[in-house]
Amino acid sequence: MNNIPLHGTYKNTALAGRYITLSDLFPHIENFSSRCTVSVEGHSVLGANLYSLRWGYGPKKILAWSQMHGNESTTTKAVFDIFHFFENSGAYNDAVARFLEQHTLLVLPMLNPDGAASYTRENANQVDLNRDAKKRTQPESQVLRSVFERFKPDLCLNLHDQRTIYGVSGGTSATLSFLAPAADRKRSITPARKTAMQLIAAMSEVLSAHIPGHIGRYDDTFNVNCVGDTFQKKGVPTILFEAGHFPGDYQREQTRKYIFYAFLSLFDIIERPEPPYKKYFDIPENQNHFRDVVLRDISLPEVEGVQSIAIQFKEVLKDDTIRFVPHLDAIGSKLELRGHVEKNLNGKKVLINSHENVFVNEEIVTLTDENGDSIEDFLAI
Repeated sequence: MNNIPLHGTYKNTALAGRYITLSDLFPHIENFSSRCTVSVEGHSVLGANLYSLRWGYGPKKILAWSQMHGNESTTTKAVFDIFHFFENSGAYNDAVARFLEQHTLLVLPMLNPDGAASYTRENANQVDLNRDAKKRTQPESQVLRSVFERFKPDLCLNLHDQRTIYGVSGGTSATLSFLAPAADRKRSITPARKTAMQLIAAMSEVLSAHIPGHIGRYDDTFNVNCVGDTFQKKGVPTILFEAGHFPGDYQREQTRKYIFYAFLSLFDIIERPEPPYKKYFDIPENQNHFRDVVLRDISLPEVEGVQSIAIQFKEVLKDDTIRFVPHLDAIGSKLELRGHVEKNLNGKKVLINSHENVFVNEEIVTLTDENGDSIEDFLAI
């Protein structure tokens, strides 16, 4: 672990922030075309190219896809960091060459370019592509299935982001969560699922040296409409990656680093441990118990007793920038939610939007004390 590559050396700094579109990727795709095979696998609802990049020529086949949800870009950044690493691996040339000799890696870096442009989870037809695996009503879903059936992968990587609401036991944020999707409603441990579990356990062991207590295990309720569940059911080991919140990192620049390290481990470029698959179950399950800001011990007009409020940011695209807009998420005298930022106001009277009534889900435009002084610094990112 002491000789793990420094992510900053290989980070593709031209791709940064949360708003990543196909136009951002295109010059990098063109640049890599001299080192890998770039193909257009099909087109989105609005006619955007669905690119694939094929690295290596070995018999073990890995299929990965990112930004199936257009507003989930962290893994896309990490994918291009890995591509940059393949090109400029320095002291790791031999390990990279061995990986590319033994494997063929096929990546669709942006499966939902229309959603990426509008910064939406859904595609241009307002369909969640990760709920379209069975019916395949959308062109993007049809392309992914076609690639899967033609490529015949030995391993699939389903790359996503998760919201800041998720944490793990012990009161820490879930910076990175994994799932070996179920292959049936009984959540049977099939051979494919067992392989995925073992690989996740190995990545978790490596990452725990960097972010101890920040790795979670995603819910494994079976859903036949989800792509990962479908591919697992077909007997192909499939791993769900969920890039989450690292403290203070709303642009997910730290999180991308840990995705990069996970890839290095998975691809056996750095030494990968071989824990038994049952270690997968030692990874704590995700818990929905975080909000972005929690203010405790406050007094609210028209609300009796000392209260706490939870504030959650909604991500809004404006002028090609993602803005984090605060909304009131919950009020309670015994609020059990944790905050990524927490502050005890010692009974101070708080006015939300300068009025005395408060409404859950309301956008917070102003947050002031009883003297009219702003306390919005708690909402700064």
